[in-house]
Amino acid sequence: MRELIFAGRKIEAIKLYHEISGLGLKESKEAVEALESTLRKDSPEKFSSAPHGKGCLTASAAIFLCAVAAVYWIFRE
Repeated sequence: MRELIFAGRKIEAIKLYHEISGLGLKESKEAVEALESTLRKDSPEKFSSAPHGKGCLTASAAIFLCAVAAVYWIFRE
């Protein structure tokens, strides 16, 4: 579970904790967040500093659509 937290995969860690402990999702989330807080204090260098890629596809799609719209606007008859 620590590896998931270090890799920034907190949702997977919460699901795993939920399965192992039998606690509810809210309690599992709170436990994982408490563990994450402790780990960040004790071993900050182990956390993945690479971006998780969230938003990259959306940003690329938005730029592409803007470019297509601009070309259409310029060359419309």
